[in-house]
Amino acid sequence: MRYKRLGKTDLEISVIGFGSGPLGNLYGDIDTQTGVNAVHAAIDKGVNFFDTAYYYGPKLSETRLGEALKGRRDKVLIATKGGRYDFDEFDFTEKRLFEAVEESLQRLQTDYIDLYQLHDIEFDKTSIVLEEGLPALEKLREQGKIRYIGITGYPPHLLRDVALQHPVDSVLSYCHYNLLNTTLNEVLVPTVKEQGIGLINASVLHMGVLTDNGSQDWHPAPQKVHDAGKQIAALAREHGSNITNLAIQFALQNENVDSTLIGMRTVEEVEHNLALLDTEIDTELLAKIQEIIAPVKDINWESGLPEHHEPDAQPWRDLS
Repeated sequence: MRYKRLGKTDLEISVIGFGSGPLGNLYGDIDTQTGVNAVHAAIDKGVNFFDTAYYYGPKLSETRLGEALKGRRDKVLIATKGGRYDFDEFDFTEKRLFEAVEESLQRLQTDYIDLYQLHDIEFDKTSIVLEEGLPALEKLREQGKIRYIGITGYPPHLLRDVALQHPVDSVLSYCHYNLLNTTLNEVLVPTVKEQGIGLINASVLHMGVLTDNGSQDWHPAPQKVHDAGKQIAALAREHGSNITNLAIQFALQNENVDSTLIGMRTVEEVEHNLALLDTEIDTELLAKIQEIIAPVKDINWESGLPEHHEPDAQPWRDLS
């Protein structure tokens, strides 16, 4: 395993992070022991960065991760999130965040959290995030309950703008650096480099589009994005390859990212995905795939248009 420093923090995190959403049954039910075994296998192979959230389950992912880390807390760095508590329940006020952190500490069976992040900040007014949410985390840091603070969300322009207005230690962006979308490099990377902010990449499979089975019915991307995903998955199969493997390998090549989160459900998935870190990517197949996806590259699913064409039309801007 390889490690990177998360921004200007003193956290040396594994370049592959354990995405703990599957522990909360986000991608199909698993039993607790299966998840615990996957966590133990990841630790044994050098993964030290585990990312979870109150929302995953809800609460189930944190609970299972806490169980899995009994006797192993000193070997790992825990990142979790608050502010989003259910599909349509958001609250970034100080009072709620103080409660949420206490609840997360109990479920994770620890007395501190290494990285606490405001979860999906685009779903509330930016003023609340800046004036209540982030200051609340500063107070919690002073109390020793969290070590570092971060923000997460979908719109990279919002993440950038908030990070420029209030100091944060990390930014987690999802669906913005993978085969279908590389907006992360254009929008976020210059800012995080200049400010010394850690950068975490998530949803490298574009929330299921870059898999043989394709995404779930609820996926918000335009149909042409789903169609492109099916087309390149078929092309990969024709070449004796697998689109999921290729997508993970592609994402892991981004040197601007400190850790890439990969959701893993079983010991077998852990072993398979970690092996991709040292597996050479098929550059010829990658070139053919990039030709196919060019017409839908960098699509913003909230509008159906390329993101870099309309940065001022993001829905979150109406919330500021």
